[in-house]
Amino acid sequence: MRLIFKYGLAFFTLLVMLIMFNSCGSRRNMVYLQPDSTKISTLYEQYVPKIQINDILTIVVTAADPKVTAPFNPVSSMTSGSVTQQMEMALRPTYTVDEKGEISLPMLGKVHLLGLTRIQAIEKIRNELSQYIKDPGVNINFNNFRVSVLGEVARPGSFIMPTERVTVLEALGMAGDLTIRGVRENIMLIREVDGQKTMHRLDLTQQNTLNSPYYYLAQNDVIYVEPNKAQINNSKLGANTNIIISIASLLITVISVLTR
Repeated sequence: MRLIFKYGLAFFTLLVMLIMFNSCGSRRNMVYLQPDSTKISTLYEQYVPKIQINDILTIVVTAADPKVTAPFNPVSSMTSGSVTQQMEMALRPTYTVDEKGEISLPMLGKVHLLGLTRIQAIEKIRNELSQYIKDPGVNINFNNFRVSVLGEVARPGSFIMPTERVTVLEALGMAGDLTIRGVRENIMLIREVDGQKTMHRLDLTQQNTLNSPYYYLAQNDVIYVEPNKAQINNSKLGANTNIIISIASLLITVISVLTR
């Protein structure tokens, strides 16, 4: 009986050690952007998001005389002193980019914006407005700059970004960062360009990720963080691990009682 108890205890200890070993990770696999000899040369201007089909844009026209902008801001007559700033923002006119890459603006008609950056679109509309307004001001914002973060993060979900200048690290931060079980060396980024989806991989443990053309995100990007091997193995075992440990503990207890 003592021999059985001895082997039972050894089996239980080995089981616990295996579970702990599967959960271990090295510093090399955990630390972001580990320093190396990489020269950081990323410029945001190289990867500014472009206007795409089905983008929703808020466009507001301004001028020294607010009255001359009324035809270009359809909701301006609805605002008054009793309307809060938040309500006024919600009432601002929005335009959806159609299948041809165009929006339809009051007075101007169809304006082609597909493939332009926000700054380029502002300049184009300003030039169009110059025939009606002296020194017009134009403000354009994306209403649907959405990024989705899935997989091994604290708070997976879709997030509306307040600005189009957003990095993969900022998006992961909004999702609560990777869990301890997330693979940092193989982050998948899914991007749609001209109706075609492409997949790209990022290694967040390497400093040269800062030079990647996918470090800055575009609207509707999807980030997926895959689980590490330990998490996959744990999912295979599932509740069976707890059952095995419980049975082993019960067996050792019974043997201990019988050998007294």
